[in-house]
Amino acid sequence: MNFKRAVIKVGSALISPDGKGCSSKYVLAIAQFITACHQQNKEIILVSSGSVAAGRQLIHHGSPELAIQTKQAMAAVGQMQMMANWQRFFDVPCSQLLITHSDLKDRQCYNNIKNTLRILLDNKIIPIVNENDTVAIDELKVGDNDNLAALVALVSEADSLFILSDVDGVFTKDPRSNTDAKLIKQITEINDDIYAMAGATKNHIATGGMKTKIEAADKATENGIATYIINGTNSHVFEQLLQQRNPGTHFVAKQDYAKAKKHWLKHTLRSNGELLLDAGAVNAVINNGASLLPSGISALNGNFVAGDSVNLLDNNTKKIIAKGICQYNANDLQRIKGCNSEKIYPLLGYCTSQVIVHRNDLVIL
Repeated sequence: MNFKRAVIKVGSALISPDGKGCSSKYVLAIAQFITACHQQNKEIILVSSGSVAAGRQLIHHGSPELAIQTKQAMAAVGQMQMMANWQRFFDVPCSQLLITHSDLKDRQCYNNIKNTLRILLDNKIIPIVNENDTVAIDELKVGDNDNLAALVALVSEADSLFILSDVDGVFTKDPRSNTDAKLIKQITEINDDIYAMAGATKNHIATGGMKTKIEAADKATENGIATYIINGTNSHVFEQLLQQRNPGTHFVAKQDYAKAKKHWLKHTLRSNGELLLDAGAVNAVINNGASLLPSGISALNGNFVAGDSVNLLDNNTKKIIAKGICQYNANDLQRIKGCNSEKIYPLLGYCTSQVIVHRNDLVIL
């Protein structure tokens, strides 16, 4: 459990226990845990539900079964309340990222989200992510923030995912109606039997249930991200986490995240272009663990777009030395190759990144 970067998903039942706006009842202990993580040089990304619940009392409605437009209006006003509630518990700045499922499907948007998260973390700012309920429609909605958290863990390249619930974890039976139900401390394989143990939520404020949490764990562990379902209403669980003890259900990652990503880059992702590097860039990438800067690119081949995989070649030997994800398309890269990073904005009118291939998006061949 010695994680370096984690996504923490906080559900509506923890943000608004009574469904009447934001509360500090459970959030305070969560914020204290995040602060303790920062003191240990751990990076945290929050995926916070609760905008609809936070705005529920401010929008007139006559039924617990709300129309999508009513929920969107509640989310619009509640998002402000929820962000203010989080910020008051931290001495460091918080940031807001509102995304939809369509953003995560679009290659350029996916790349932009990843870069934004990377820069925020580098600057010690807490990213707080939520689904953009005010513009999302049913066909595009992730549907619940459990699955959204798993996708954010993938985008942010986290090694751990903590899903905070109002139960201790996955039980052999429903603990609310079975006194002999036992907590499952560790799950190494998510199969039909595990899904069969999940029941739907009985909380009308919440959008997910144990099933969506297991779905999220399935997505995350498949990609090398250790996942935990823990009881966010019990402040003692955070003490256990800081002591590297598992207080809930641990879904074991199927492989090491770093190895999983390198395997994906090396064997699965198809390259759509080539970047030819000068001697200095070759040495920096291979021997110094550096990112690729535009100044080190002598030439390029291919008609690739930003977010595509490209091969990195030694311009002298023409041999492939590495492979990675390019931050710029071929046309724009043609204009900035050989230049210092400070010249990117003057030449293009925008600057997605000061590096062309980030070290974390690169594998040496």
